Amino acid sequence: MDVLEISGLHKRFGQKEVLKGLNLNVKEHSVYGYIGKNGAGKTTSMKLILGLLSQDFGEIRVCGEKVAYGNTPTNRHVGYLPDVPEFYPFMTAGEYLSFCIDIALDSESEARKKARIAELLELVGLDKEKSRIRGFSRGMKQRLGIAQALIGRPELLICDEPTSALDPIGRKELLEVLRAVKDETTVLFSTHILSDMERICTDVAFLNDGVVKKRGSLAEIKTGYTSDRYIVETERTEDFCRLLELIPGAFMGEHNQLEFSERETSLEEVLGLFLRLKIRPLRIERLEPTLESVFLEVVEQ
Repeated sequence: MDVLEISGLHKRFGQKEVLKGLNLNVKEHSVYGYIGKNGAGKTTSMKLILGLLSQDFGEIRVCGEKVAYGNTPTNRHVGYLPDVPEFYPFMTAGEYLSFCIDIALDSESEARKKARIAELLELVGLDKEKSRIRGFSRGMKQRLGIAQALIGRPELLICDEPTSALDPIGRKELLEVLRAVKDETTVLFSTHILSDMERICTDVAFLNDGVVKKRGSLAEIKTGYTSDRYIVETERTEDFCRLLELIPGAFMGEHNQLEFSERETSLEEVLGLFLRLKIRPLRIERLEPTLESVFLEVVEQ
């Protein structure tokens, strides 16, 4: 089942046409990565899904229901985390969720509300945090924002660049939360940190020039693209150092492996170096294409 269906979506701001016929389908219980350069229209399309903007043409459906500009009933299916969520800094995480749940789930019993708050705080790793929100790190605030967005058990969770200003530890923690909520909801999130997409996404879409240029599962997206990068391992350190000097554009990669690109030097030339210098390689391997390399190739077409 498609939780989100977007067809022929157009949006213009004055003379600038941001979306030019956007089409997108997001399947239930997927973690869907929404990739695009700054200004590509990611935030605009998210606001259109939420009914915060009116489209010029096209249609958006959430859980089969048509989205309408303004007070749209489809938002009962949606949780939303903006890129910079705001909170009442004098509250604790538990107090803030209690405040939100009283608004969102007014008809629920107090026992059910308390159980939901405890469940959400544990999910985002804030169940033992007793300090006021004013003392929270950016990563803790993002995790609290996810908990707040999940209060009503939405079918779709929209996150607008949730990892953009986080340090590596904060990003790792937030991505683990997004991966964990997949069983409860469907996640649509945008980012320009493509390694984050590769870590948790089941599906991705490349947005460029107002339309989706390519979409599909992560494996499908990479099919048909080949990497021009290789890694080399040698037995002796001195051989490694000689190759590093002689192969144009070569550099030391992870785990002390030498990396080079065929854009700089062909594989045949590197193999010729091995023969000429009588170096025995332990391993020569072509790297898999990264999401970043595929994205750059797609948007440059």
